[in-house]
Amino acid sequence: MRGLLSMYQRSSWSLWRRTTTNEPYRILLSGSFSTDPDGNQSSKVNIFDRQLKRKQRDRAAWLMRPNDSFVDAVAENLLDRLEDCKKSFPTALCLGGSLEAVRRLLGGRGGIEKLIMMDTSYDMIKLCKDTEKDVHNENIETSYVVGDEEFLPLKESSVDVVLSCLGLHWTNDLPGSMIQCRLALKPDGIFLGAILGGETLKELRIACTVAQMEREGGISPRISPLAQVRDAGNLLSRAGFALPGVDVDEYVVKYQSALELIEHLRSMGETNALLQRNNMLNRETALATAAIYDSMFAAEDGTIPATFQVIFMTGWREHSSQQKAKRRGSATVSFKDIQKKFGNGN
Repeated sequence: MRGLLSMYQRSSWSLWRRTTTNEPYRILLSGSFSTDPDGNQSSKVNIFDRQLKRKQRDRAAWLMRPNDSFVDAVAENLLDRLEDCKKSFPTALCLGGSLEAVRRLLGGRGGIEKLIMMDTSYDMIKLCKDTEKDVHNENIETSYVVGDEEFLPLKESSVDVVLSCLGLHWTNDLPGSMIQCRLALKPDGIFLGAILGGETLKELRIACTVAQMEREGGISPRISPLAQVRDAGNLLSRAGFALPGVDVDEYVVKYQSALELIEHLRSMGETNALLQRNNMLNRETALATAAIYDSMFAAEDGTIPATFQVIFMTGWREHSSQQKAKRRGSATVSFKDIQKKFGNGN
């Protein structure tokens, strides 16, 4: 599916809002510990500045635009997968990223009765708590936890479903975080994740590279590295998930200018958080980037497109009821025999 969304034509988007009775909630400041039995991360390489990312999410909590069309579309797509499952998931964990959109759009999907919402940003958690009264999700007991996706503050086998919408791509140890998600799941629990893929913001990458080469004579990292589609399946398998599944959607969002795109990225908390980043962006380079973006990619109506590639991942914690592949070499019929019986003779 390729979605073409206009971010700022809000009149075409509507949201049914109804005030519900106040549900009990808690905000917990969690300690940092891992569900990994060894207590260690599987990678020593730090790519992202997690403290900076927390500050960016604090800022995003104040800049967030209500009913963001792109974020809502991704959250809806992720939550739709709960409807494909025949079983219910009474206890759910929602990690970082688009917390507010997931909570608002959850409805009665998945049979969720208890929801734990976790983010590194206290301001983002507070925003979700403050908007709770406007959410049409009845009979869901919600808890709020300030914690880190790299060190999940959960006991093993404690939740039925883990939801992560546009958040895990900022972790330094993505395989390790996914392993912790698997360990936090009960047997036959499901992990549903959405991360930005490597084709995201390809137009901005090109424009920024050309502008830096022209104005500075070289390039420096301005946009964070993201996982490729081919890596997603390997990540699920490496994390030990059973029945892994991966699919990809691309969303093309229209903006009036490159500066408007940057403001939207800030409101989502998706700006650069690389450890090896150049803290200063030359004014001439920034203006050149905007001009090149417009000249290379502008549409006939004057808007500029930005591509967001979203990788959706699904994985289950092992259970005896799940389908399993037969042991290698256990086949009783050869493909040659099948071809002779059902082949077309070619």
